[in-house]
Amino acid sequence: MQTAMATSPVNQSRLFNASCFALITTAFSFSIRAGILPQLGTEFGLTATQLGFINSMFFFGFPISMIIGGLVYHSVGPRIIMMVAFVAHTLGILLTIYSGGYTGLLISTFFIGFGNGCTEAACNPMIADMYVGEKMNKMLSRFHMWFPGGIVLGSLISKFMTDSGYGWQSQIWIIMIPTLIYVFLYFGQAFPKPQVEGATSLAKNFKAMGTFLYIFIFCCMAFTAISEFGPQQWVGLIMSKSGASPMLILALVTGLMAIGRFFAGPIIHRLDQTGVLLGSAVFATIGIYLFSTQTGTSAYIAAVFFAIGVCYFWPTMIGFVAERIPLSGALGMSIVGGVGMFSTAIFQPIIGGWIDAERVEKSALGLSGDELELAAGQATLLRMTSFPIILIVAFTFLYIYIRNRKAAAR
Repeated sequence: MQTAMATSPVNQSRLFNASCFALITTAFSFSIRAGILPQLGTEFGLTATQLGFINSMFFFGFPISMIIGGLVYHSVGPRIIMMVAFVAHTLGILLTIYSGGYTGLLISTFFIGFGNGCTEAACNPMIADMYVGEKMNKMLSRFHMWFPGGIVLGSLISKFMTDSGYGWQSQIWIIMIPTLIYVFLYFGQAFPKPQVEGATSLAKNFKAMGTFLYIFIFCCMAFTAISEFGPQQWVGLIMSKSGASPMLILALVTGLMAIGRFFAGPIIHRLDQTGVLLGSAVFATIGIYLFSTQTGTSAYIAAVFFAIGVCYFWPTMIGFVAERIPLSGALGMSIVGGVGMFSTAIFQPIIGGWIDAERVEKSALGLSGDELELAAGQATLLRMTSFPIILIVAFTFLYIYIRNRKAAAR
């Protein structure tokens, strides 16, 4: 088994940096769109359910491109997939700016999500092919560090521009900056070859994906993703009435996530992937519960617990597949990532519906104005604690299962 460096002149540093800027594009599209959500609702007269459907298109386009990208990764290569990502990102940005209403926002958000999925479909297996073992886990986490890291930057940019009176269209243009950088860095580069023999065979990919362990992780990913993206995508709308700054909460959460992912390598090595996932589920439950009960400055404490909880979910799940189910290949990683985003897409309008239903219920109790919005939002957050609670049970089982399998293999 040869490494990618031994078979082709790959500039690992440039490819990795390009991948990071591509993920920053994803992060900017996530945070800036979250930041302008109230403006879009006001300008176009949209309900929370409609905003939920717009959010869901972001997450719906993502799994479609991830699955397609995983299927064709070894036939067309990451270069072509990232070219498609660039086209989709550019179309999504332009169509958002000139959307004109609800339908236009649905279509433009889908394109941006599609471009983001292409990024994950190309970059995850490419990084897994460039590095091995503990370094692979470290570099995957450092790559995924730029999702929360980019959200910090995007959140602060969005807050600054909103406070300075810039419209939402001006903020969307900012997403083009990292888009142009990543396409420049990828231009003319050689890409790595697969490290695991058989990983390029779709037949072997599907066989590996039919195992108990893969199916289990597949199911868990649906809950880890919504545990992370559900509260994050709605925290601005909910916490805006709590006395805390929603964009500062988002920046705090994602800033801590970025720091945690930067130092993920030794933590995962010490606790094992299963231990990290179990601990993450516990902290995520506490964090979301605190969001549902705290207001004012206490909301920032909730943000710390939530950040610790969701910090390692995504990269550890992808790393788990790459390390423990390697024959699933690029397709296996893409399918797991895709189901995470597909789950989030399904739940976005459901969460929006929860908020609308809670508004009706709380209004009947005599609440109104900001008090009504906060009560409805926090009741919805309390419902969201069910997602990480399910994961606590699932990851406890996984921890015991992997430990027993290791013991049997000795």
